[in-house]
Amino acid sequence: MERKFNKQPKLHIKTGDTVLVIAGDDKSKKGKILSVDRAKRRAIVEGLNMVTKHIKPTTNSPQGGIEKKEAPIHISNLKLVDPKTGDATRIGRKKNEDGKLVRYSKITGEVING
Repeated sequence: MERKFNKQPKLHIKTGDTVLVIAGDDKSKKGKILSVDRAKRRAIVEGLNMVTKHIKPTTNSPQGGIEKKEAPIHISNLKLVDPKTGDATRIGRKKNEDGKLVRYSKITGEVING
């Protein structure tokens, strides 16, 4: 069952963030986010949740074969890593001096760039 949102939801993670996996086969592993699917609330993390894909022989790859690639992970199973301490942290949002909404670490209070 897919959720239908009128607006794209705000997420606590963005492309390029370093995250910690908190549930699943890759629990307690860290990786960098390659892409985020906001509609499905899933993210692809570099080197994590690897699946085996069987490639059929084509003109581009006449050999075919087996390929390993990253599969999406639900964002509820990911926690952002605080760049200052290196530990997993929760995220808050607040307005900075310019009135722009920025993300900050709930543990250190440090603003997270990106």
